[in-house]
Amino acid sequence: MKPLSLLLASSVLFGASAAAAAPQVVVSIKPIHSLVASIMQGVGEPALIVEGAASPHTFTMRPSNARAVEAADMVFWMGPGMEAFLEKPLAALASDATVVELDDAEGLTRLPFREGGAFEAHDHADHSHGEAGHDHAHQEGEEGDDHDHHQHGQFDTHLWLDPMNAKAMAAAIEQALSAADPANAESYAANLEELNGKIDSLDREIAETLAPVKHKPFVVFHDAYQYFEAHYGVRVVGSVTVSPEVMPGAERVKEIHRKVEELGAACVFAEPQFEPKLIQVVTEGTEARSGTLDPEGASLTEGPNLYFDLMRSIAASLKGCLSGT
Repeated sequence: MKPLSLLLASSVLFGASAAAAAPQVVVSIKPIHSLVASIMQGVGEPALIVEGAASPHTFTMRPSNARAVEAADMVFWMGPGMEAFLEKPLAALASDATVVELDDAEGLTRLPFREGGAFEAHDHADHSHGEAGHDHAHQEGEEGDDHDHHQHGQFDTHLWLDPMNAKAMAAAIEQALSAADPANAESYAANLEELNGKIDSLDREIAETLAPVKHKPFVVFHDAYQYFEAHYGVRVVGSVTVSPEVMPGAERVKEIHRKVEELGAACVFAEPQFEPKLIQVVTEGTEARSGTLDPEGASLTEGPNLYFDLMRSIAASLKGCLSGT
């Protein structure tokens, strides 16, 4: 597994012999696959591991996934805090690939897990990719070489839900691709510039969409949305479960039902991959409406447009449910 720093240092040596064809790229999950696909437009198409409605929280590698990782020149993933299923296969199969861990990208805002109150206490030892808590303190500008400072499992890895984090990850993607494939570096750089402009426009659009409802409280299925919440100022007041792969018990469901009433939550949101009946139980007998949020694009078609479709879908679902339309 070649570190990115070594690849960058040696890219000049390989430039003369670099092939015009794009490297063989594999990406773990849909949101970052969309960013990689945007940077690679006109050059190549990355492969995706977690396809369709599958969730990285419950995903199991198939033989075809293992073959793709083994044949890859580059692999992009968030890191073991999000795709725990991929950590061992990368170590075993991707020894000749450049592996880029995007939760280490320079310039990211990272948020710690939220705990207590309407959010369950988070057991970091047992659920390395679950989330919980209620603390909006930002850790601005933590850089990749501070990796030892923020151990895996200590921060929420749904980083793409802040559009500024998406831009930071896109920059890291462009840097890695240009180093690995200098023959196409100009195309990668141009695509990055175009992508940044589109993300800025998306950001303004979503802020305008949410302005009328941002003050209304709501409950989510699991606490995956704090980057979106912190960036746009919407009011998540609790989560049904700490980790989507661990269904809540009866006492937890009763507790959230009480919280929905006490906090006056306008909506409780399910997710497409998980059991919607829980949301019906939580909202029964309350004035809260129900809706669906899709933080990982499970219901969306993969490709360069998915990131934009995902963010717009979350904004539209919030506005629709919170406004009662």
